[in-house]
Amino acid sequence: MPTGSLLDTHLTNLAAALVSYRGCESQLARWGADLAHRLAAGGRLLVAGNGGSAAEAQHLTAELVGKLHHDRQPLSAIALHAETSALTAIANDYGYTDVYARQVRAHGRPGDVLLLLSTSGTSANLVTAARAAREVGLTSWALTGAAPNPLADACDEVLAVASPDTQVVQELHLVTSHLLCEYLEQELPAALAASADPVAVHGDPGEPASAGRVPARSVRAGVDVVLDGGTGQQVDA
Repeated sequence: MPTGSLLDTHLTNLAAALVSYRGCESQLARWGADLAHRLAAGGRLLVAGNGGSAAEAQHLTAELVGKLHHDRQPLSAIALHAETSALTAIANDYGYTDVYARQVRAHGRPGDVLLLLSTSGTSANLVTAARAAREVGLTSWALTGAAPNPLADACDEVLAVASPDTQVVQELHLVTSHLLCEYLEQELPAALAASADPVAVHGDPGEPASAGRVPARSVRAGVDVVLDGGTGQQVDA
């Protein structure tokens, strides 16, 4: 095998996926703005994943509780897999499939967001958590590999990276986390101003959301963003 072939193959796969990933811009901007308004109003982001996806989910919460670029108020974000005592107790008493669902029921409140990361989209504990989120009124988002998959089907919205390379999928999930934070911080000043204005927050529920604001309830889109790494086109989930 020629020297450098592993590097070339990896970068070629990443470059191919990046072409189609550009199609996610509007969704990332919308998710970031949505999170800004929810968290500024006292909502919470819950995240979970397994293995490398758990590490990426925890990276995201660190950016929100801490900061990405500039100093700002801390925002409420919890990585459910990092609650090791709760996780192991639940696994021991109820089984591993329920390790996240039970925490969603404990910590989640209507209007919060649950973000689940999975390269395969088949992890039973994440699918169960998504169903629990729906039961208690959370909005659920998924970052997955190729769709359709069970997790994408269980969540309100999905950003699916259709690369055949698991490592590339994880790398673009990390890019997604950083971009979510960037779009959130861009929208945060307007979100904080809106949360401080009772009219802006509790206005006529029949009125459409004003520019820069996201309605409090997210509705599953008819077409999820799914990236075909081979063609660079957006296809139906």
